[in-house]
Amino acid sequence: MPVVHGAQSGILLTKRAAKLRSHAGQVSFPGGRVERSDASIEAAALREAEEEIGLRARDVELVGRLPDYVTGSGFRISPVLALLPDGLALVPSEAEVEAIFTLPLSVLLDPAAPERRRAEFRGRMREFWVWPHPIHYIWGATAAILVHLAHRLRGHDARDDQPAAPAVVVAAQ
Repeated sequence: MPVVHGAQSGILLTKRAAKLRSHAGQVSFPGGRVERSDASIEAAALREAEEEIGLRARDVELVGRLPDYVTGSGFRISPVLALLPDGLALVPSEAEVEAIFTLPLSVLLDPAAPERRRAEFRGRMREFWVWPHPIHYIWGATAAILVHLAHRLRGHDARDDQPAAPAVVVAAQ
């Protein structure tokens, strides 16, 4: 979960390439599977971010992790929170990433921004979060993890909307 700080503060997101086998064309955080050679989840996140968008580990300040999130399709996501400066020259991997963009921090911190929606999927009604963006459709696991981060930054627990100690403080410059 790269948090860009500077004049254009926001959460860095990617739109996955349309030709990928899973979650093609969906918005996600840079990242991927942990490999045996990775020393930690953080090392895997840094390796994947470099492969997908050219983000170099030396440009990142790791600040922590959010609790794991398990998707309806069985994936376990371990969100690694990192700070990076505004203006980095990032290059999407053509094989994996169609676009790199940010969700402004002001949108993330706006309690009215995320919406709950319902849709039928495989014969069952499902509810999911959607974040507003003028170009990209931010929904599903990515949106749910963003809701959790937003609640934590605002000092609320995402599970019960009760005040909780903030996990991390991010200040726009």
